[in-house]
Amino acid sequence: MTEAGAPYSDLTGRYLVFGASGYIGSNLVPFLRHYPVTVRAAARNLEVLRSRGWEGVELVQADALDSGSLEHSLAGVDVAFYLVHSMAAGRRFSELDLEAAHNFAAAAAAAGVGRIVYLGGLVPEEPSGEHILSRRDTGDILRGGSVPVTELRAGIIIGPGSAAFEVMRDLALNLPMMITPRWVRAKSPPIALQNLLAYLLGVARSPAAAGKIYDAGGPQEVSYEDMMRLVAELAGKPAPRIVPVPVLSPGLSSYWLGLVTAVPPDIARALVGGLKHDFRADDAALRALVPQQLLTVREAIAAAYAAEQSHCTQARWTEGAFDQRGLRHDVAFYAKQASGSALSTAGPAAVWAQIIRIGGNNRYYYMNGLWWLRELMDWLVGGAGFSRGRRDPDDLRLGDVIDYWTVIGMEPEHHLTLHFGMKAPGAGILEFDLKPLQDGGTDLTITAYWHPRGVWGLLYWYTLVPAHLFLFRGWTRALVRRAEAAG
Repeated sequence: MTEAGAPYSDLTGRYLVFGASGYIGSNLVPFLRHYPVTVRAAARNLEVLRSRGWEGVELVQADALDSGSLEHSLAGVDVAFYLVHSMAAGRRFSELDLEAAHNFAAAAAAAGVGRIVYLGGLVPEEPSGEHILSRRDTGDILRGGSVPVTELRAGIIIGPGSAAFEVMRDLALNLPMMITPRWVRAKSPPIALQNLLAYLLGVARSPAAAGKIYDAGGPQEVSYEDMMRLVAELAGKPAPRIVPVPVLSPGLSSYWLGLVTAVPPDIARALVGGLKHDFRADDAALRALVPQQLLTVREAIAAAYAAEQSHCTQARWTEGAFDQRGLRHDVAFYAKQASGSALSTAGPAAVWAQIIRIGGNNRYYYMNGLWWLRELMDWLVGGAGFSRGRRDPDDLRLGDVIDYWTVIGMEPEHHLTLHFGMKAPGAGILEFDLKPLQDGGTDLTITAYWHPRGVWGLLYWYTLVPAHLFLFRGWTRALVRRAEAAG
């Protein structure tokens, strides 16, 4: 049985999801919670894991690049799902991937882990591209250790938050016509997220899968062009007109994707290197080992949209929670970011006391003329720009409205998260983050997260980035000065 909620009768032990804050990890943890196993989630950022609200899950902080942090996370583990990839780290990501795999294989052997299940990528006949080679070589490194390894090699994963899926969604829902590289006609067997999760659990419980490599794919081979047309159709949008041209190299393609999508540039650059290949999955052995109903591409895209609409996707607001994107499929899952920070001799309590008083008659303590100008622009287009006010000038609660902001998250003296309420082509979040310093002071950071809606949303962001950077640097300093003066 492979569906969540219908446990295998022989499933026991402690399962570690290493890389639990990533896309697959953040979906695999809640999937495993339906089964009678102990689930442990590990990531570099413990606060991200805590924000998930995973009841009954052991949470640990660990980094595969820090060998000393691995012992605690691997203690008593029967099966370790290794889901670490460093695409977002920039041009050195393949070196980091191999170093991390070396460390993890050694630490797993020392801890007596029973099995490692590694999620890699499909490998074409003549592989090229750093992303493909890095994922293949990571599997080789893990197999070099003494712990048995099962490797699943998957192609494009269809689900909210999958980098390749989000690239196609940004393009298909926001560009009525696009000039694309020729790789848009390359074919692959995309797999639905729910099918991949079932495969991961299925091989983990099978002794026969130890030491094996399995291809994992869906039931169809389709081109990126065909997938984008389906993405648009199922979202109720006209299919884009796609014109492939031979002049866009992988390098130019990554810059092009960076301009017209919200996918982070480092991730886009890593993906593009492998997109020119046709991928095939020889998955007969895996289908026999883990029988399940594989979703077609159309069914997988429909399931991805349905998961968002039912709020089943495992996403913080910064990762594209659907309700914070205005319940719109054409608002980008990934966010653009801008931030500013300042150090204060005042403690977190004093800084927090100033932050929770912003807005209303108190205004914003810095460059109020700029705030007024932005409010005027919003008012002119029928927005809530001049709707100033708040429930209480000195107190703040979850759900409070501050002018055109709504409080959607707060942890006193640590975090405050506000949702942007002005009219704009996209969705915005503002976060205040306070970190205590050893000398009793505070490190305050203000970050804006912007989920653009198409090209206009991207142009809006690029136009305002300089103003954001200027504003946040000054705003953080103004807030800490007020806290110090009050202290």
